[in-house]
Amino acid sequence: MTAARWKHLRPTSLVHALRLCKEYAQARRNLSVERIADRMGASHDALYKWLATGRMPLVLLPAYEHTCGAHYASDFLAATAGRMAIPLPLGRKVEGVDLLAVNASWAQALQLLTRFYTTPADADPEATLAALRQHLEQVAYHHANVAAFDQPHLEFEE
Repeated sequence: MTAARWKHLRPTSLVHALRLCKEYAQARRNLSVERIADRMGASHDALYKWLATGRMPLVLLPAYEHTCGAHYASDFLAATAGRMAIPLPLGRKVEGVDLLAVNASWAQALQLLTRFYTTPADADPEATLAALRQHLEQVAYHHANVAAFDQPHLEFEE
């Protein structure tokens, strides 16, 4: 799978979300189900059962997603509750290109949103949602940077 595909995949069920995490770990981190289970502190038989049924204990979900390196299950659970999960900003220095990207993403999202509301039959809801999601993620990044402006922080070398 390509990097773009992983980023834009959306699970349709909890079982699908758990399997996407496993497939990501296999493709990107070269982890087998046995190695994932070992790093979680569970048996591979139990992990196979949880992947088949989607009945993983919730207390183990963060360890599973951390081991796999993907958060499809948490994002799915947030979406089913009517919430949006946005990754926390990394806090890197902003360049002029970044601000132009915010403007461009807003223009694209606004264009798709206008098309959606004016002619819903011709609109692509998935593309509209993806554009809105990308713009909200960029705005959340800048929101956190501005909110943390007066707070002391350590300067790390790059």
